[in-house]
Amino acid sequence: MSSGQSDYIQKGIKSAEQATAEDKAHNYEAAAQHYMTAADWLMQAMKYGAMNPQMKQTIRPKIESYVKRAEEIKEILKHGPSKKKAVADAPNGRGNSKDNKGDDDDNGDPDRKRMMQKFEGAIVSDPKVTFNDVIGLEQAKEALKEAVILPVKFPQLFQGKRKPWAGILLYGPPGTGKSYLAKAIATECKSTFISVSSSDLLSKWLGESEKGVKGLFELARERQPCIVFIDEIDALCGQRNDTESESSRRVKTEFLIQMQGVGTDNSGVLVLAATNIPWTLDTAIRRR
Repeated sequence: MSSGQSDYIQKGIKSAEQATAEDKAHNYEAAAQHYMTAADWLMQAMKYGAMNPQMKQTIRPKIESYVKRAEEIKEILKHGPSKKKAVADAPNGRGNSKDNKGDDDDNGDPDRKRMMQKFEGAIVSDPKVTFNDVIGLEQAKEALKEAVILPVKFPQLFQGKRKPWAGILLYGPPGTGKSYLAKAIATECKSTFISVSSSDLLSKWLGESEKGVKGLFELARERQPCIVFIDEIDALCGQRNDTESESSRRVKTEFLIQMQGVGTDNSGVLVLAATNIPWTLDTAIRRR
């Protein structure tokens, strides 16, 4: 462990001790602030270079407990003690108040409604796969826990310059567990999981493929936190060249716009893609 990590951990421990003392003294506002500060320092320690896996397993539950207690205190201060149980029992659902607005918006456009219904069928409601079911891939699992699961569970820690990743590419030979790992991520995050392939997005009709890409991301934004898993993404987003069709080029352009274009807000949406041949992907897609 580096000296920088040790400093962060010591600061986190000190803040946690202050938070506990303030909590016992019923100084709840100060306690909540110290709990969040402690979690912040420990998060910095985890991100500061390499760390022993056992140390990470020790620190991560501490972060979760500090943030959970801080949120409980904030709810008590906001609503009063009588509301605590209602807050604790609130569903950690796979969507929010936006989920029910889609039907009203689609009534005027039957084509759009049909498209959205098709993507609704691509939602995997319960993958029933956890990280414990994935054998091996320990480094990949640890990296995904930090890059995907923690931002979903504690979004207040990943703001500003610490904004979480918007896209992750899983690559490797066939049969190495890419799709299985993606399902495990959806289970651990308790997020909406939309699994699509090129056949779900591409159409023989002019302009329909781009609409399909746009509709996919609109549904994901309505169902956030949401993970969009695109298997064999190389079939959709290969390198651009002079011999490809105009339709294929428009699909890639729409992907780029929806993933990181001007005027798009993908907060709470993660694009998780898998491929066997990452070197064939368009460079702009890889940068996303």
